[in-house]
Amino acid sequence: MNRIDNPRRVALSLPALSSLSVLMLALLISGCSSPPRMQQGPVPSVQLPPIEELPVLTPRMAAEAEALSKMAVMQDRLYRIAAPLLINNAELCKAQARNLLGFTAKNRHSYPGDYNEAAHVAFGMGERLQVTGVLAGSGAAHAGLRRGDRLVSAGAKQLPSGPNASSMAGAVFGPLVAANPSLPMGVERDGAAKQLTIPVTRACGFGIELGNADNINSYADGARVMVTRGMLDFTRDDDELAYLLARGMAHNILGHAALQRNASTIGSIIDNLVAVRPDTSMLIGSSGIKPMPPELDAAADRLAVYLMTRANYNVNDSAPFVKRLAASYPATVLNAHVANHPATALRVAAIEKTAAEVKAKQAAKKPLLP
Repeated sequence: MNRIDNPRRVALSLPALSSLSVLMLALLISGCSSPPRMQQGPVPSVQLPPIEELPVLTPRMAAEAEALSKMAVMQDRLYRIAAPLLINNAELCKAQARNLLGFTAKNRHSYPGDYNEAAHVAFGMGERLQVTGVLAGSGAAHAGLRRGDRLVSAGAKQLPSGPNASSMAGAVFGPLVAANPSLPMGVERDGAAKQLTIPVTRACGFGIELGNADNINSYADGARVMVTRGMLDFTRDDDELAYLLARGMAHNILGHAALQRNASTIGSIIDNLVAVRPDTSMLIGSSGIKPMPPELDAAADRLAVYLMTRANYNVNDSAPFVKRLAASYPATVLNAHVANHPATALRVAAIEKTAAEVKAKQAAKKPLLP
């Protein structure tokens, strides 16, 4: 760890937390100015503005900043892999398709307690909402919106700042995005004002969430798909993670959580695990989640193969992944994925049969519709 001799002359900034983003801890150390040349006569004194005092970056705060950085890296990977699944499958999402701008934003108040201060001091997050992730292929990406941009206005309306900025900004964006094919936005970038016009993107309107827990699981409550930190570590490549996200989307599209009357229970788990410090006692036992019936699981796997293929992911490793998961964490391991989805043999058969079906449709140049 670098030694900082003068913390008052160090600014630590954050390009952006994410969506969807990788947190970079940049130390910008200001240099000393050259002495002025000697002049004849008295030299008028110059009153310099005082150097802003920043709170000390304590070891605890540094540890919290590191935790936020790791979370951001994982969330960024989820957003990157989810982007083509959400955008390329709007046709299959039926009632869940939405007009989206394609970015996420947070401010220091998005983080609780000491993490609030860590985000402010270590990463420069303030009262104004700051872009934390841009969905690849979205209107925001095409318009040039960047992580780290601070949101100033949408249409002719100034965007809010402060503790309730996220919910208040959502109330501003919602009607504008629903009624217009594009949205003029004002942002602040590197201290300068910038105007962008962001086209709306038709996409599956599912939230993609990171679960801050080490159990090997993923969840879908009808509106969101969550993959836990433990499951993220278990996946070997992007195609395996894409399968998990596609499968969660498939459960949502098919309304399985509601059919099982699990939506509220799963929703509570997701609400808890998105927190920086979740209550892991909720993960004791089965957490109240009823195992998914085999026929519903097979239907989700079948649709997931189509969602993956339409997003240009490789489905060849999906069946081996399901087998490896069941062998490593069988149904007897409570609060792991297989305990909630125990029909491994039927799921593998559905994946393999559908993969062959999709390959035949591709060869015949038929639409990839289930």
